[in-house]
Amino acid sequence: MRSAFLGDGMSIDTTEMAERNEVVIRVSGRLDFSRNTEFRAAYEGTAGEGTHYVLDLTGAQYLDSSALGMLLVFRNFAGGDSADIEIRVKDPNVRRILEIANFQELFQIP
Repeated sequence: MRSAFLGDGMSIDTTEMAERNEVVIRVSGRLDFSRNTEFRAAYEGTAGEGTHYVLDLTGAQYLDSSALGMLLVFRNFAGGDSADIEIRVKDPNVRRILEIANFQELFQIP
């Protein structure tokens, strides 16, 4: 597991489960441009295309427009149209931002 603790209750953790070909990235706090470098580092060292990704945003309370762009870059890394990314969301405001952007068309959002 790799972690980046950013203070103020914000962190990004990556857990790779090779036996399941799965990578779980947990984000807590805010996801905005100030976290771009840490977010990119969370997935860049992983296999990319053909991997099942779980982006766990259940601990996230805020996304801005730059975060949406970061998610699109992540999707391209994971294979673009063939990417296998599930986004888990708890906060209704975060879910609403993803829905307004029609991200349910690009990602699996249960």
